[in-house]
Amino acid sequence: MKMPAFSLGATAGPTVGIELAGHRVSAVSMTAQRGRPAVSAHAMETLPEGALVPSLTAVNVRDRRVVVAALQRVLERVGGARRVGLVVPDPIAKVSLVKFQQVPARGEDLDQLIRWQVRKSAPFPLEDAQLSYVAGAPGPDGQEYIVTIARRETVAEYESVCDEVGAQAGLVDLSTFNVANAVLAGWNTAEDWLLVNVTPDWLSMAILRGGQLISFRSRSADGEGALAELVHQTAMYYEDRLNGGGFSQVMLCGASSAGPRQSVEVDQLQRRLTERLATPVASVDPRLAVTLGDRIVETPALLDTLAPLVGLLVRDSKVAA
Repeated sequence: MKMPAFSLGATAGPTVGIELAGHRVSAVSMTAQRGRPAVSAHAMETLPEGALVPSLTAVNVRDRRVVVAALQRVLERVGGARRVGLVVPDPIAKVSLVKFQQVPARGEDLDQLIRWQVRKSAPFPLEDAQLSYVAGAPGPDGQEYIVTIARRETVAEYESVCDEVGAQAGLVDLSTFNVANAVLAGWNTAEDWLLVNVTPDWLSMAILRGGQLISFRSRSADGEGALAELVHQTAMYYEDRLNGGGFSQVMLCGASSAGPRQSVEVDQLQRRLTERLATPVASVDPRLAVTLGDRIVETPALLDTLAPLVGLLVRDSKVAA
């Protein structure tokens, strides 16, 4: 699966991935081992509350000194890098799926059409936005496009943190997109499946039909019942608008880092989906896509941390495309 990224390097993909999240800074270094991608080193540091606050319209990096220092330390522990891939939180961007019955032949005309379509729902002037899109699922009623927009200043905030430690972010992409890439790199299906990505700050749900994204919803984790409400909204949309016949699998990422309230909700979600909908729930396991080094101690928390980074680094491989 190829998702829209905010910046793409012209050379080969990076071998070091960084995630700047509201609750942590993490990094992974990858190599090849017997023809298969392998995690050779990883590092993670927890951020103090308020140091980085994911937001669509406000300043995100609130305590730059703390975030930069944490990134410097994790990069040193994975061997450093001049060029990296960067995973950023879902809430910094607005994701839309737009469909056209007829697609312009010229790329410039398509770009203008997409900009015109998303302009009316953009929460800020499109002139201030960084916009990226890729073709989604084709259908008898037209071609769908996955469109991602974020404030140019917000993307620059994250990139500049990398710049300050001597690492250029040649690829910048959203967390849930790359968790999905990690799943698809090790699992091949043509059926509908649901991805639930949970963090202490926000939660997202993506519905995929095989390897194509057909629905994406994200919201703040604030408030009791946030996860249950998002599940309800997503399920209703799936049944009413997407002709959903049921999920073959529910993939869950981030449960190990969820807060106390979310942990209760995640447990309830797993029971409800498994018992009432007869839908199996499995944790995202990046080990299906990559090999882990011999000295790496595998824990649920580590696998949750690795998932978006692995997805980012394998997104251009033949398996994950």
